[in-house]
Amino acid sequence: MRNAHAAAAVILLAAAPSSASAASPSGGCTLVERGFGPAGAVPVRAERVAAGLEVPWGIAFLPGGDALVTERPGRVRLLRGGALEAAPVATVDVAEAGEGGLLGIAADPRFATNRRFYLYATVAKDGRVVNRLTRWVLADDERSARQDRVLLDDIAAASYHDGGRIRFGPDGMLYVGTGDAGKPTSAQDARGPNGKILRISPEGEVPRDNPTSGSAVYLSGLRNVEAFDWLDAGTLVIADHGPSGELGRRGGDRVLVARAGENLGWPDAWRCDAPKGLRPPPLAFVEAVPPGGGSVYRGDAVPEWKGSFVVGTLRSRHLHRIVLDAERRLVTHETYFQGDPPEGLGRVREVVQGPDGALWVTTSNCDGRGTCPPEKDVIVRIVPRRG
Repeated sequence: MRNAHAAAAVILLAAAPSSASAASPSGGCTLVERGFGPAGAVPVRAERVAAGLEVPWGIAFLPGGDALVTERPGRVRLLRGGALEAAPVATVDVAEAGEGGLLGIAADPRFATNRRFYLYATVAKDGRVVNRLTRWVLADDERSARQDRVLLDDIAAASYHDGGRIRFGPDGMLYVGTGDAGKPTSAQDARGPNGKILRISPEGEVPRDNPTSGSAVYLSGLRNVEAFDWLDAGTLVIADHGPSGELGRRGGDRVLVARAGENLGWPDAWRCDAPKGLRPPPLAFVEAVPPGGGSVYRGDAVPEWKGSFVVGTLRSRHLHRIVLDAERRLVTHETYFQGDPPEGLGRVREVVQGPDGALWVTTSNCDGRGTCPPEKDVIVRIVPRRG
């Protein structure tokens, strides 16, 4: 982003976790039995880019370095030259309840020529609440946008488990993470969109090479997906929420590796356990994390993190770095920025790499489950700590 360094201010250093964690291998899966992991060893700090936001859920970078940011109450904001514009670019009439609202955002890979971006939002429809994926067009002056079309509709919504992360893959297709909307069996319903990662074209069509002909379902058996990225062109790494009381279970958030058509097992799979024939996750937690957004880091700002899957966490309030080997087995994992501000970041919602080579992170401290500071939620960049 242009002049991002000039606009940023140092706000905190990486903090150690409040408790130690013990890990035990099970079928190739490491189960963190207490706490969340060891303190991070790489010296990093967080530079503030912007403050005064209300639950900034997603960031989409545009050619030239500007970015669009979604706020859960229904606003699309513009970061221009490292500064947050006061007036929204667009507003969406959302049904904001629980975890719903304006959630994920993605810029079209051909944005430079078509100026399209995509939004995932919880909306009212015919007396009920659903999740909807829409396509928008940004004006040339970046000060307004218009809705172009609805690509997906009638994805079941609820106060919890709405999913919402959307990303373009290396194949140019749009991937959509959904939640089970409080109905665990929906993750195993091959005909339904909930508890899945869906794959569609930028026009909303089902690609011919999807795992099942005529179906947008790419992966199934997930509870609530906010974090996923690609390890290679055909392999996804995913952080999925564990249960919060369903089936008498709590916690058990999982980091998973999957390829097209695989079933990740929810609601039968939990923690390191996987039904027969399913691959266990490389990493799972006993205590509830749960994960916000996540990205495979490919930048140069923090060289030691290159190739790591870095995930924000909500209830456990930290940034989690995960290293996998070529066989997709866990090598190591560690925590950064543990706790609430000013010592830590608090609840972390989005983690995405910027064009400057740094990871950009949003907080979610004003979502009703954290402590909302006077400055409200912030956007920060993760950069090396010097000296």
